[in-house]
Amino acid sequence: MTKQMRMAMASMLLLSAINMQAQLTTTTKTIKVAPGETKTTVITKEKGATSGGTHTVGKKKRTPRKSVPAKKEAAESTISRELREMREKQAAQQAQIDSLTQSSAAKDAALARAQQAAATAEAQAQAATAQQTTMQTTIQTNTEQVTALKSNLSDMQTINAGLASTISANKTELQEKIDSPTTIHYKGVTITPVAFFALEGVWRQRSVNSDINTPFNTIPFMGSNEAHLSEFNFSGRQSRLGGLIEGNAGPYKLSGYFETDFLSSGTTSNNNQSNSYTLRQRQIWGKAETSRGFAVTGGQMWSLVTENGKSTDVRTEKLPNTVDPQYMVGYSWARQPAIRIQQKFASPMMGNSLTLAMSVEQAQTQFVGTGYPNNFIFGGTGVSGGLYNAFNGTYTNNVAPDVLVKMAFDTKISHVEFGGIARFFRDEYYPLVLNAAGVTTSYSPNLQKNTKLGGGAFGAARVTLNKFVDVAIQGMGGDGVGRYGSAQLGDVTAHPDGTLEPLRNYHGEFSLETHPTKKLDLYAYYGAEYEQRTYYTSNSGTFVGYGAPNLNDTGCAALTTAPVLGTGTGGGTTGVPGTVGSCASPTRAIQQGMVGFTYRVVNSPKYGRLQYQATYSYLTRSLWTGLASGTLGSPSAVFGGPKAVDNMVHVGMRYYIP
Repeated sequence: MTKQMRMAMASMLLLSAINMQAQLTTTTKTIKVAPGETKTTVITKEKGATSGGTHTVGKKKRTPRKSVPAKKEAAESTISRELREMREKQAAQQAQIDSLTQSSAAKDAALARAQQAAATAEAQAQAATAQQTTMQTTIQTNTEQVTALKSNLSDMQTINAGLASTISANKTELQEKIDSPTTIHYKGVTITPVAFFALEGVWRQRSVNSDINTPFNTIPFMGSNEAHLSEFNFSGRQSRLGGLIEGNAGPYKLSGYFETDFLSSGTTSNNNQSNSYTLRQRQIWGKAETSRGFAVTGGQMWSLVTENGKSTDVRTEKLPNTVDPQYMVGYSWARQPAIRIQQKFASPMMGNSLTLAMSVEQAQTQFVGTGYPNNFIFGGTGVSGGLYNAFNGTYTNNVAPDVLVKMAFDTKISHVEFGGIARFFRDEYYPLVLNAAGVTTSYSPNLQKNTKLGGGAFGAARVTLNKFVDVAIQGMGGDGVGRYGSAQLGDVTAHPDGTLEPLRNYHGEFSLETHPTKKLDLYAYYGAEYEQRTYYTSNSGTFVGYGAPNLNDTGCAALTTAPVLGTGTGGGTTGVPGTVGSCASPTRAIQQGMVGFTYRVVNSPKYGRLQYQATYSYLTRSLWTGLASGTLGSPSAVFGGPKAVDNMVHVGMRYYIP
């Protein structure tokens, strides 16, 4: 029962009681009954009726009761009874009201308690819900933390496994480095040995009386004895020893390199028994470079005209794959003392770089020609005390070194370079003295010096088409640059007055290199060199210079008569069996085609590389036209351009240290 219903019932009961009181009229009458007593009679009248009753209030003195008429007494009894019943009813109703009130109060109290309990329960439920939410959040957080911990544990286990593996690998690597170091550490530098050990050989159809090194400009014509003899030579002289030394000095990276072999001969060197050939310096230089691409290199190194594989850096030179240490006809190169500066501009994101370089290099002049006068000098033989070779070669009295510049551009698949060279040729001469007819009669005693400028341009391009094929081309041309070609054609000739004249020279090479497998390389090369005819007519009518047309070539094609029976000093190495005729014209062009392979039986960073190699070459040497027969100027004069051919096979076995 709700509080509102209880209040409504209580109001109804109260209204009933008020109505009942309104219908009754109560009159109190005190009657003396006996001395010391009084009797109080309460008379209640209903509207239109009267009832009465007595109620003893006190007990003082009994008062004698007066007699009442029976009718009146009966009426009073009825009223009293009715009044009593009404009182009883009122009392019952009051009891009911009290009971209802008590019940309502109890129920209100119970409801209040229930509401309080409900509020408490709701608060507890909310607290429980909040606690549950907190617990769920905590559980979720704990779950995530547990998951993270599991993940971290798994990661740690993986890391531990990786660390264990790394530690094991590092231990193995460290032990490997201890047992098999790739470099030698000395103070603050590392030393990397460089070496290979070779057994090599060459067969030539026509002998040039040479080791595995081929003097291309001496290929014999059929009018020489060597053209009728083949040669086969074994050699271990190209075996190489060297080392790279590197140190990091803060802003500068320092490096030094040396490289030697035995392709030189002393005055006592021979093939008789011990093959006592001398150690020679191939390269020996020092280098300092910065992190910004600037570098300075000084010492004996490959000339800047040599094709590089990367930038203009030393030790990146691209050499033909050949056993022949003279390399290929048409290949541009020299190894000589020089100082080189270079600046590299790199673009790492594009994978490109541009390098500018300049080199100042040791000069040397190669003189060729015929008919020249004897009034000039540009060099001389070496003096033993000056440590030049007194037994072989002419040394130039240079006025200045050769100056070279080069620009190289590198991409991921290509290398392109081009540059120029300036050369300075000087001689000392006595000027001609002419008579009135313009004919030379003598030389002036006033010694004069004359300097001629030579030089030219050079370049190369190499492209890696894919991992199997590389294609390259290189070339050089100019005045007085023959020295930089493998065939070693001349640099200068002479005028009739004794001054020098640079010779126009061109040379170049094409290469195709393939790599069918990791162990096998197949390659093909073609190279050519050309020297321009340059001659003059003196005031006396003689020809002076290079490739004069009056030179006698009658002995180029074949040997002349056999020796006369019973004459001579006996056979040996001096013109036997045939008599060699004249073959005086100089070289116009030399060409070489070569094919070959290299097979690497073992190629291990730990144990080194063992390789076998073989190449076949076909060479031609053509001369400028000269007199094949007859006399210059006569109708019987016959001119020809002699040509010599040679075939060569080079073989080699090399073991490179790792």
